[in-house]
Amino acid sequence: MSFWDSFWSIIWWFFWAFVFISYLMVLFNIVADLFRDHALNGWFKAIWIIFLIFVPFLTALVYLIARGRGMGERSAAAYREQQNAADSYIRSVASTSPSDEIDKAAKLRAAGTITDEEFASIKARVLS
Repeated sequence: MSFWDSFWSIIWWFFWAFVFISYLMVLFNIVADLFRDHALNGWFKAIWIIFLIFVPFLTALVYLIARGRGMGERSAAAYREQQNAADSYIRSVASTSPSDEIDKAAKLRAAGTITDEEFASIKARVLS
């Protein structure tokens, strides 16, 4: 076997490995989308899964063509939901108490950085 034959065999193997891994990613995304879709009946989900098992490539292609737009919308909605949950968690952990805010404003007023009127507005904003 010459160098070029083994080289192209390796390239061919990497190509098919890429295709197989891409197919698995599409398959897992389809299955996740099936279970994420609450509007689809359970029997239809089972039918999609059965077809994915017995006719995988054709079923994946048909699913992406027929339900691809909804798949993207459900994926985006799930991402927004996760992002909102993360943002609310960060806000709850990172927020300071009103007494901390008033204490900071009092220190700024004592240092002469803010005026009494600004301190009063900060205090009113924090307590409201």
